[in-house]
Amino acid sequence: MKQIPLVIILLAFNVVTAQNEKEKVKNTIDSFFESFHNQDSVTMKKNVSEKVIIQSIGENQKAATVVNEISFSDFLKSISSIPKDISFKEELLDYQISIDGSMANVWTPYKFYFNDSLSHCGVNSFQLVKINGKWQIIYIIDTRRKEKCE
Repeated sequence: MKQIPLVIILLAFNVVTAQNEKEKVKNTIDSFFESFHNQDSVTMKKNVSEKVIIQSIGENQKAATVVNEISFSDFLKSISSIPKDISFKEELLDYQISIDGSMANVWTPYKFYFNDSLSHCGVNSFQLVKINGKWQIIYIIDTRRKEKCE
């Protein structure tokens, strides 16, 4: 009988710890996008690993599915080269976060706006790893489409 309260306490602690880790993972994604919108490459770098991979799934001119990859340095250059008078925003619509030990996966449907007009939508998939107590993005892949963006 004395073990039941201990089991309840341990279960509650595990739930709180898991929620705290999910919040830390979400904060990493949010910080990445805040720095993305602010064209702040220094802060963006703090949220990713040195060997981050960035890919996008799309279609070529023959409507065949292709996977495009961009280096993180080229990604940063493209973001920082956007003129300040042009507005862009990636609105994350949801966060589905799964964690197992030092690995996390985040699935975020999104809508992308360019100069306040809907440009496209899709889903981001992030892989993160916890290194030295800090969550870092190691892989980003997304889809992009112009239809069914309600």
